[in-house]
Amino acid sequence: MSATIISGAKIARTIREELHGQVAELTAGGLVPGLATILVGDSPASQLYVGMKNRAAAEAGLHSRQSTLPEDTSEAGLLDLIATLNADPEVHGILVQLPLPKQIDEAKVLLAVDPAKDVDGFHPMNVGRLATGDPAVLAPCTPRGIVEMLMRSGHDPAGKHVVVVGRSNIVGKPMAFLLLRQAPGGNATVSVAHSRTADLGALTRTADILVVAVGRPGTVTADMVKPGAVVIDVGTNRVVDLDVDRGYRVVGDVDFDGVQEVAGAITPVPGGVGPMTIAMLLANTVEAAVRLRGGGA
Repeated sequence: MSATIISGAKIARTIREELHGQVAELTAGGLVPGLATILVGDSPASQLYVGMKNRAAAEAGLHSRQSTLPEDTSEAGLLDLIATLNADPEVHGILVQLPLPKQIDEAKVLLAVDPAKDVDGFHPMNVGRLATGDPAVLAPCTPRGIVEMLMRSGHDPAGKHVVVVGRSNIVGKPMAFLLLRQAPGGNATVSVAHSRTADLGALTRTADILVVAVGRPGTVTADMVKPGAVVIDVGTNRVVDLDVDRGYRVVGDVDFDGVQEVAGAITPVPGGVGPMTIAMLLANTVEAAVRLRGGGA
């Protein structure tokens, strides 16, 4: 029997509808959550991602503002813009689209964003708060979206063994921190695998829930999955496919066709984790607005 499909697109629509109602109430009370996005350069992929985020923000009723800077923007110029947005009371969330041009130090940029407006959850202060289990921290959007998707689809991680394949600062590490927290969506037993893990399949076959985020198509195959496990595929990879007009198709890090015959539930690519990431960006912005109005963080 094929696995149940966990539709991130469907769950994200529900969350965005909930947020729309919350934003309407806040707006009626004089608070319009504001998201500022910064795009440096003319990368088509980055333009697409930022455009999607801004449209989603506008649909939810947020105030959305985009700053587009040329590829040769200096580090000092970008830092000045961030300082201006930090001080702007109409801006509650700041998102700097990565990657940045080589002349700009990404670490300095992430450090420059006010932690209270860091809706990406990448500031070192917020990373530390997440690692220590602070329930009020703005968590990175993709891991937060995965937890939300698990909970809303009836797959509470509490008491389960979750194997996270990938140790990036954007997904793998914060995913583990969220799953370990003593809070709803946490209380799991977590193992983190990576490129140096010996016999990856032996570990993944022990997982009740398997989260795969390595950026390499076909990393996890059917023989690496425990029957009935929940499989969350974070990957977004382009592979050549001359049978479609655009010449490629988008696949995840999991061999979907094979794994869906073994797993109990699985996320598709596209339509799985991606929409949840955008929904959580909006949720973080709304939460940041409420906390900033109240003087807390």
